[in-house]
Amino acid sequence: MAHVKMYIKPYCPYCAKAQQLLSELGVQNVEIIRVDNSDELFQEMKNLSGRHTVPQIFIGSTHVGGFTDMYALHQQGGLQVLLNQE
Repeated sequence: MAHVKMYIKPYCPYCAKAQQLLSELGVQNVEIIRVDNSDELFQEMKNLSGRHTVPQIFIGSTHVGGFTDMYALHQQGGLQVLLNQE
């Protein structure tokens, strides 16, 4: 299964939804990076994604986007394909 990295802030409902969807799909080892207490990590997230909202989700080397982007990809059948890549 591909490595999943997610930049989050606590109490973010979309972050929780993203984590729940990944859990439902059997993804167990999601690298969670909290950006609420670190300007450096927040800047890293912005540099990698070009966005300033959370969550920002990466699967392998692919930037998926936020929860709504990931959910749309899931609805189209593309999320599982990304997750199954090594």
